[in-house]
Amino acid sequence: MGHLSSMFNVLARSFSLRKVKNNGNGDGREAADLMVKDAKKNEMILRSSGYVNIDGSNNFAAVCSRRGEKGVNQDCCIVWEGFGCQADMMFCGIFDGHGSWGHFVAKKVRESMPSSLLCNWQETLAQCSLDPDINLESDKKHQRFNIWKHSYLKTCAAVDQELEQHRRIDSFSSGTTALTIVRQGELIFVANVGDSRAVLATTGEDGSLVPVQLTFDFKPNLPQEAERILQCKGRVFCLNDEPGVHRVWLPDADSPGLAMSRAFGDYCVKDFGLISEPEVTQRHITSKDQFVILATDGVWDVITNQAAVEIVSSTPDKAKAAKRLVQSAVHAWKRKRKGIAMDDISAICLFFHSPPSSQQVHAASSPK
Repeated sequence: MGHLSSMFNVLARSFSLRKVKNNGNGDGREAADLMVKDAKKNEMILRSSGYVNIDGSNNFAAVCSRRGEKGVNQDCCIVWEGFGCQADMMFCGIFDGHGSWGHFVAKKVRESMPSSLLCNWQETLAQCSLDPDINLESDKKHQRFNIWKHSYLKTCAAVDQELEQHRRIDSFSSGTTALTIVRQGELIFVANVGDSRAVLATTGEDGSLVPVQLTFDFKPNLPQEAERILQCKGRVFCLNDEPGVHRVWLPDADSPGLAMSRAFGDYCVKDFGLISEPEVTQRHITSKDQFVILATDGVWDVITNQAAVEIVSSTPDKAKAAKRLVQSAVHAWKRKRKGIAMDDISAICLFFHSPPSSQQVHAASSPK
C-alpha cells in the first residue's frame, strides 16, 4: 500500500494492534515512552541550546533560549530527530510558560506531548489501515493531513486533561503555549496553541528569501477568538498602561489578564473562552523552501518576519543561527522597549536541506 502502509508496518512491529484495539492507550503510551528513552540515549533529542544533525539526515536544527528579566526562564524547547523511529520524521516544539508555575507547566507539556502524539498517531494510522472504507493510497497527502490533525487534536485534549489532574503542578492560574512541527518526508505539519509563531523562508522569483507566516498569533482580539471568549462570558480589553495589549479576563474580576487566547493550563478561564485546541496546517516542502523559524513572542514582539529570515539566512554557521536570532532580539528589546522588562526569548531554526559535510555533527548537548 505504498509509503503510508510501510510506515504502519514499521510501527506495528513496536506496537501490538491487538493492544491498540483493546487498551485505554496505556500499552501504546508505554511503547512511545520507550521510544523517547531510546532517542535520548542515542542523542537524538535536544532540549537545550545547541544543534542537532544526525548522520544521513536532511534536517539540521539550531536551538537557543535565553532568560529574560522577569525571573526564571519559562521558555523551553525540544527537537527530536528520527521521531518515532522513523528516519524521515522530525519533531520540533517550543513552549512559552506564564504564571507563577509557568516553567513547570511548559516543561510538563514538553515532556508529555511527543510520546502522546506518537501514541495517537500510531493508533489513528492503525485504525485507518484496518478500515475498508479508507483508501490510504487514493489521496495520500489528504489522508496524511487528516491522520495528523486527528492525532494532534486528541493529543492536546489529553495533555491538557492530564495537566489539570497533576498533583504536583498548580496550573489553575498558570499555563503554557505550544508550537510544534512534525516533518515527514517533504511535508511539514504545524500545530499551534498560543502566540508563538512559525515563519518559513522561501525563495522568491527574484532569488531573494521571502517570509511566509505559517501560523496565527492567537491573541484575544482576533475576531474569531474574541467572539468565542465573549460568548463564554469572558472579557477582552487592554489596561490603560498597556494600549494595544489585549488580554483575557474573568467575567467579574480583573484577572488573570492572559495575553493569548489559547493555552494549556489556566483552568481559571477555561470555562470563559480560553481553549487548548490547536490550529493544525500542512505545507509541502519544495526546493525553494530553505528553513522554518519557530520562536516565542519574545522574538516577534521586537523583530519582523522579514528581519528574522534575513538574520538567520545571513548567519555563516547554521549551528549558530538560532543564537544569533535570539541575540538580535535581545538588542532590539534594549533599543525598542526601554523601561520594559525583557521577555524570555527562544527560537528553533529548522533547515530543510542538510548543510555541507563539515557541519554534519551529532547532537552536542545532553537533555536537561
